[in-house]
Amino acid sequence: MPKQEVPLQALSDFLPPGTSDPVLGYLNQHGVHLTISRARKSVLGDYRNRYQHQPHRISVNGNLNPYAFLITLLHELAHLLTYEQFGNRVSAHGREWKTCFGDLLKQFLDARCFPEPLELELLRSIRNPAASSCAEVGLIRVLRQFDATENKQRGVLVEELAVRSQFRTPEGRLFRVEKRLRKRFLCTETETGKQYLFSPVYEVIPVVDAG
Repeated sequence: MPKQEVPLQALSDFLPPGTSDPVLGYLNQHGVHLTISRARKSVLGDYRNRYQHQPHRISVNGNLNPYAFLITLLHELAHLLTYEQFGNRVSAHGREWKTCFGDLLKQFLDARCFPEPLELELLRSIRNPAASSCAEVGLIRVLRQFDATENKQRGVLVEELAVRSQFRTPEGRLFRVEKRLRKRFLCTETETGKQYLFSPVYEVIPVVDAG
């Protein structure tokens, strides 16, 4: 099964120290059905609102480091709180959601739950958070510092590669780095010759030239 329900008392295993009690308070207050998912390529977490006899449902990828897990969970909780107040009358990542997510982050920032480099990065993005949790470029760079050793060995960021070097995407497609543009990297797919733009913090697998 791609997801598994986690007893709420075990949630502290996935969260930074000192954050489980306030998180559990939100989950219990709103009767959230929380599941821990295996790593998903397209999303870090998701939320589904309560419907008929179904409770609010949130899932978060279980391979995230504790700080990324907390930020992702707060992102989804902000969807829940926004739905409780506005229903489906507002856009998914509009002003109402951004305000709610910012308020949640501020609660944990005020409690000094994040290490200083991460705290500073969150303070930069708190007024206009991205639609995808942990999506800001600077935030991704800082969060990687707290990944487990085995996760750090899985790949590198596109911005860490030299021009003309090759890499594979998680799906196995082979690319060559051409040049850096203002915010993206121009890369060529070797099989098709087509060119694509990559985020500087997109994680890839470097290819070592045996020749």
